[in-house]
Amino acid sequence: MLSARTVLSRTARLSNARLNSTLVVAEHDEAKLAPITLNAITAAGKLGNEVSVLVTGANASKVAEQVAKVNGVKRVLVAEDEKLKNNLPGENEERVAPVVVASHKQFNFTAITAGSSAFGRGVIPRVAAKLDVSSISDVTQVHSADSFTRTMYAGNAVKKVKSSAPIKLLTFRGTAFEPAKEGGSGAVEKAPSTDIATDASEFLGQELSKSERPDLATAKVVVSGGRGLKSGDNFKLIYDLADKLGAGVGASRAAVDAGYVPNDMQVGQTGKIVAPELYIAIGISGAIQHLAGMKDSKTIVAINKDADAPIFQVADIGLKADLFKAVPELTAALSK
Repeated sequence: MLSARTVLSRTARLSNARLNSTLVVAEHDEAKLAPITLNAITAAGKLGNEVSVLVTGANASKVAEQVAKVNGVKRVLVAEDEKLKNNLPGENEERVAPVVVASHKQFNFTAITAGSSAFGRGVIPRVAAKLDVSSISDVTQVHSADSFTRTMYAGNAVKKVKSSAPIKLLTFRGTAFEPAKEGGSGAVEKAPSTDIATDASEFLGQELSKSERPDLATAKVVVSGGRGLKSGDNFKLIYDLADKLGAGVGASRAAVDAGYVPNDMQVGQTGKIVAPELYIAIGISGAIQHLAGMKDSKTIVAINKDADAPIFQVADIGLKADLFKAVPELTAALSK
């Protein structure tokens, strides 16, 4: 026969265990999970709590089935509503945030997280504002449930922070954590219902770029071009080399701003952050903003005619040469 004090003590411990859980807000395209969410799930697991994942969207159930199979996921919350359709940065974070807050009110999470993408950087600060706590962005290392390392000043400074907030609101840099593998069997359940306002924005349409080349976020090899290419037509040199290597194609902000290529190819602090096995920078000077998006690459090769270009400071292999001669020669050599 247990005493009343023992029963109360055990009940408190079980209650605390239930409360010590982390929520990951999933990013997807209504068909498949975004790779950065798998990185975020790995990072969330390092907080030492059980991991739940919230999937929102008009076709959330299909994506939830994928999430439930991810190792380390204990619970999958599904918020399926036509109002949550078109999981796009800018518009949908306004609608997702109330669902996150409603889920937190029911489950009392100790941490709410997402990948450090345009979507995650939109959702997490909104939720933080609603919960009246500060968020911590671009976390690259988890030391404990309340201590983290994050980058600052376009990756030129690294800061270790300790949060005293009762709820941790975090975004994780995808390239800093391995993607979670399959092998799980998480329980799937409906997310708490809440009012979703649709008067602040309206979805009109989208134009999706299509390419047979590997996606920048997941490509093992990336070839990027910069302003040194002098025109959009000259990017054919980059495309030809990339095709020989089976690589994704990126660009510096200078090349994008000059109109050489569309902005979905931009690599850098305000573009995509990549960490492939091989990154080849051609005609890119190496501005801080660009380095922040690619310096975690395993091997960096730089081709530039300016020997003083900052890109050579981070490159493992550097070639001082005229790209208009060097790149065709390299492409031809790969054809043999």
